Amino acid sequence: MLSPGIAPTFTTLTLFGLKPNRIRWGLAQMGTSPPLLQKVVGLQFFKLLGSGKGRVFSLKPDFNRYGLFATWQTEADANAFFSHSGVMKMYYENCQEVWTIKLLPYKAHGLWDGQNPLPGLTTEPSSEQPIAVLTRAAINWRSLPAFWKNGTLTSQALESAPGVLASIGLGELPFVRQATFSIWSSQEQMRNYAYQNQAHRAVVQRTRAEKWYKEELFARFQVLSTQGTWQGKNPVPFVKTV
Repeated sequence: MLSPGIAPTFTTLTLFGLKPNRIRWGLAQMGTSPPLLQKVVGLQFFKLLGSGKGRVFSLKPDFNRYGLFATWQTEADANAFFSHSGVMKMYYENCQEVWTIKLLPYKAHGLWDGQNPLPGLTTEPSSEQPIAVLTRAAINWRSLPAFWKNGTLTSQALESAPGVLASIGLGELPFVRQATFSIWSSQEQMRNYAYQNQAHRAVVQRTRAEKWYKEELFARFQVLSTQGTWQGKNPVPFVKTV
């Protein structure tokens, strides 16, 4: 559903792969970078995120990988940040890989820390275009055992799902604030996983029935362009690069 009178929320997700022996530097940035990011012109909402091992959320953190989810007043503001900011200069110097994907949300519901970070939606892309999906949740403490026990089922299903080009598990707080970002070759492939995979459907039903989450955000995006590499390649090679 479009948002009348509101421009689509220009969004970026950046993944950072640290150089060897930069783990301490990366951990320190979780505390030192946010105050700097708060001063960036045009940056409306951001979350600096840690990651888990593998392609989905995990109980095992990966201290060599981090992410930055951000929304912007304009694309020009985002371009200025990635090209000229002191924050990004530090990351470029300390990372062996940086990959940024530019996005426009076309469907979103829920909140992130009590805010709606994606108020402006665009039109739904064509069925042949690649799309991205973000799922984020703050998990109730009492639901943690069930979430992590059953989450492995959906994780295994996602990793082997036809049409998934890339995925990564991200988080603000170990164990209780988790997110998964995935990129799909088409909406049809994503829907096949979401609605026809039995393991995924069963976990979603339990999530709702047992109220595992105290807050959640679910969003789908058009993929506009990419820059850089992730794990040695561009995960979305048929989308334009900038």
